[in-house]
Amino acid sequence: MGRSRRRHRYALPLLAVGALIAAGASAPAFAGAPALVSVPASLVNPFIGTSNSADDFPGADLPFGMVQWSPDTPSRPDGGGYEYNDSAISGFSLTHIAGPGCGAAGDVPVLPTVGSVNTGATDAFSHSNESASPGAYTVTLNNGVKTELTATTRSGMARFTFPSTSQANLLFKLNGSQNGDSNTQFNVVSNTEVSGQVTSGKFCGAGNSYTVYFDMVFDHPFTTNGTAAANGAAKASPAYQPSHSAAEKPNRPTLHGAAHRARTNATPKAAASDGYVTFNATSTPVIQAKVGISYVSAANAVANRTAENPGWDFAGTESAAANSWNSLLGRVKVGGGTAAQQAVFYTALYHALLHPNVISDTNGQYYGFDGKTHTVDQGHSAAYANYSGWDIYRSQAQLEALVDPQAASDTAQSMVDDYSQTGQFPKWSEDNGESYVMVGDPADQILADYHAFGATNFDTTTALKDMVTEATATNDNRPGLNYLEQLGYLPSNGSYGCCNFYGPASTTLEYDSADFAVSALAGALGDSSDQTTFVNRAQDWHNLYDSGSGFIQPRDAGGAWTSGFSPTSGTNFVEGDSWQYTPMVPFNLHGLSTAMGGDAKLAAFLDTDLSSLTGAGGYTNLGNEPSLNIPWEYDYVGRPYETQKVVRQVQDQIWTDAPGGLAGNDDLGEMSSWYVWSALGMYPQTPGTADLALGSPMFTQTVVTLPSGNTLTVNGTGAADNAPYVQSATWNGAAWNNAYAPTAAITSGGTLTYTLGTSANTSWASAPSAAPPSYPGSPSYTDAGTSDDSAAGAANFDGGGYSYSAQALSAAGVTPGASVTAAGATFRWPAAASGAPNNYLANGQTLSVSGTGSITFLGSAANGPSSGTATVDYTDGTTQSVPVTLSDWTLNAGGSAAAAGNTVAVTTAYRNHAGASSDQTKTYVFATAPAKLTAGKTVSAVRLPSDVTAGGMHVFAVGFTSGPGSGPIVSGVSSSLCVDDQHSGTTGGNPIQLYGCNGTNAQQWTVETDGTIRALGGCMDVTGSGTGNGTLVDWYPCNGTGAQQWRTGSGSSLVNPESGRCLDDPHSSTTAGTQLQIYDCNSTAAQRWTLP
Repeated sequence: MGRSRRRHRYALPLLAVGALIAAGASAPAFAGAPALVSVPASLVNPFIGTSNSADDFPGADLPFGMVQWSPDTPSRPDGGGYEYNDSAISGFSLTHIAGPGCGAAGDVPVLPTVGSVNTGATDAFSHSNESASPGAYTVTLNNGVKTELTATTRSGMARFTFPSTSQANLLFKLNGSQNGDSNTQFNVVSNTEVSGQVTSGKFCGAGNSYTVYFDMVFDHPFTTNGTAAANGAAKASPAYQPSHSAAEKPNRPTLHGAAHRARTNATPKAAASDGYVTFNATSTPVIQAKVGISYVSAANAVANRTAENPGWDFAGTESAAANSWNSLLGRVKVGGGTAAQQAVFYTALYHALLHPNVISDTNGQYYGFDGKTHTVDQGHSAAYANYSGWDIYRSQAQLEALVDPQAASDTAQSMVDDYSQTGQFPKWSEDNGESYVMVGDPADQILADYHAFGATNFDTTTALKDMVTEATATNDNRPGLNYLEQLGYLPSNGSYGCCNFYGPASTTLEYDSADFAVSALAGALGDSSDQTTFVNRAQDWHNLYDSGSGFIQPRDAGGAWTSGFSPTSGTNFVEGDSWQYTPMVPFNLHGLSTAMGGDAKLAAFLDTDLSSLTGAGGYTNLGNEPSLNIPWEYDYVGRPYETQKVVRQVQDQIWTDAPGGLAGNDDLGEMSSWYVWSALGMYPQTPGTADLALGSPMFTQTVVTLPSGNTLTVNGTGAADNAPYVQSATWNGAAWNNAYAPTAAITSGGTLTYTLGTSANTSWASAPSAAPPSYPGSPSYTDAGTSDDSAAGAANFDGGGYSYSAQALSAAGVTPGASVTAAGATFRWPAAASGAPNNYLANGQTLSVSGTGSITFLGSAANGPSSGTATVDYTDGTTQSVPVTLSDWTLNAGGSAAAAGNTVAVTTAYRNHAGASSDQTKTYVFATAPAKLTAGKTVSAVRLPSDVTAGGMHVFAVGFTSGPGSGPIVSGVSSSLCVDDQHSGTTGGNPIQLYGCNGTNAQQWTVETDGTIRALGGCMDVTGSGTGNGTLVDWYPCNGTGAQQWRTGSGSSLVNPESGRCLDDPHSSTTAGTQLQIYDCNSTAAQRWTLP
């Protein structure tokens, strides 16, 4: 379809690029760069996304405004209400939501007509008589009425120009909300003022409801008024008759109502009547109207209107709206690119900043989720609503925080307040009611994303406390939490009970991302305990990865893979299939690659998955959220040039400067946000962090004003549509050879400069160390195998209610965290309380361990013996298969011998049985025969068997019979320098430094299999659990946090997985006493260490 017409004084004709830039541009920021756009609102085409099911709308609005006064057409697409291919308008309603996927809003449609009153009327129009720009909309209907609309945050203003007639009508279609209305009221206050209210809701068939109040005034009196049956004709009253419906009722939303299990529109509910007013326009054809709305009361609607638009200056109001948009859109200035690319870019940025929406009034009042009146918190400008959580956590929240940190901070505080009102964060809320549409617990990602991208002005302490509470107690946002804690996944045959739960396989992944976001925010706030807990639980995706098929698969509560699996089936997934969801491990793609068998395997998976961009064959569908991360994953496997290629294909094929130029629902700006990030050449892949995977920039130059006030400049030398390939890059003038943005990019800013070309440079950023950070943690234990004698039912080791006795284990010398020695290895018994998960029911989990020599497993089998094959991953990327057999934990009630190679590590005199006294059957724990590892190689991880011969294989720990041992860690800068605990200090925070090798205990380090590096009874530690470049390293008592985890990386480096950075000798110093730090891994001698 051709480009929509849009002519407005803020919208310039799309001429040649040079002419466009000359008309509205600022001076270039560096020699040779094109001028930067200075009037970005002039480039926005609000008609993009008004067809092809994107469901955007073209009407008048302000950033995050309460009012969206926009036309509706007869087909009434969900949320947006306007289909570009329709040829009539049924009304101009006051509220809209951009592409939500179900009917929503569309409240109080107002339609100008001429002649007899018929509230079911529609008026034909032509696009040749229509225009739109940010904050303004104009159309002349075929009935001769010209309608011009503009808006403030909480009010709208209209200018209706009628043909000469004594019957110039404004119809108020009070029953016209997209999901129907109840409790409608139409009040005639005077012959220049009307007010009313409607109650709607029922988003996607849910039980939520809201009431919106309106008050409209006119600059000329109307001559008649009245009401009419919905969609019916009415007789005009002979004179103005004030009328008042029943007294206004407070808005009482429905809380926690069960929603339908799928997106289905609610059946509209008829109300008593619509309303109308009629003007005599024979001598005064221009009628102006101003309307205020409120979700609290009609009085507040009046107050909103009078506070924000006290006069009758339509042009001034329209100009102020344009200025608001220019101010906000101008925080991202681009130069270069084609006229169409600039239009698509600024339209996408515009769409990304429409939601969430202000819900509080100018006096600070708003109705909360508890149906009570509240006041905006001190230090905040407004309360916000309308969260499409499952969608916007992926990239819209990050963009909102980057461009408008105050609005994002206010939104974050609103979410914290919502929790205080109901005990739950909003999930998919409409106004002040929850619908429970979609799955997961997306508030965790949204809040952590806001914080990571600069929106930090909210009660972060309370936010984190509430996030942890919601993530650890079963509630309506996390039904099935009991399964996560016991099994480490949501089973396909589980019982979930409420709140729109479906798709257990993909919903497990959603909770993993939510848990990682909790971990990320905890780390940012200095809470190392919760940081470690939740990064570990986020690894539960391992429990659904089948190494045999290479896909995330559903499994039942007994651990069996659900039968009939096909990677193209949507069964047990949400709006997608396993091709689209298997890559959705955005925080640990290195772990996914490892599970698949290495980077080449994940790259091959991506090649197939991205053979379609629109869902054909069940492959990637970039018209829907589950696939949005997939093109960026080549960055993690040494092939960033493929990301550059595919992202440009998506930009060219799916986004265009036309009404149908956006694939799929816009989902409150999420799809548009993806485009904005992609055009910048970066993407916020990892929830809750400011990590940005890199593509390539669309424009020759982009300048972003950051929340800190600093700027990030992205230069694309040679940028062109056919030149997406990075040839080289620099950061602040120094070579940059990484597929992720520098840490400072979003905080203090800087200049990232690319040289771009038409052919791929396959070597740029291809090294393993150049991949964006992954956060492996350790998968959560999946089985509770030990119970207290007084609470035998708290654990179920064998599926029959039996478990190890904590007291019997203690009598055998085994307590939580204790050492267990067997088969020549020393294991650490899980430090878990009785009744809590303390072992892995083997099903392909990848455990981060480090060692050399031989490997052995501590565990037992239920209903065994049980055999399978584990896979050892080495730091050089190679693997080794290791057979594992574990004997039955009771030796089949004493009737069998231990399996060949098994050594009895622990014997207990009895076991516990739920609901009964202790059972006198002896139990055992075994160590497997040590399996010899490849000489000269170091283990980085081990994958437990995903399929076993019989019963259930339970692993308590992994050990090595010979490891790095104890001794000095020698610097790669100078072999005479060793890692040293300064002055042999044992006070927490004592510096770890470089010092001349001297053989003292201060330089005797033990590289443990649990990932710690120990000396003098303490651990090598990243100060304050910091993750930034330059964070110092110290000695600290061992505490099990991620700050004390180290693994060997490429080039003999030592990597701290929590930060993704390497142990580093600052500036390659050879000065004794130089304190060590962590820094971006760079393969230099300053990060090369010889372990003992």
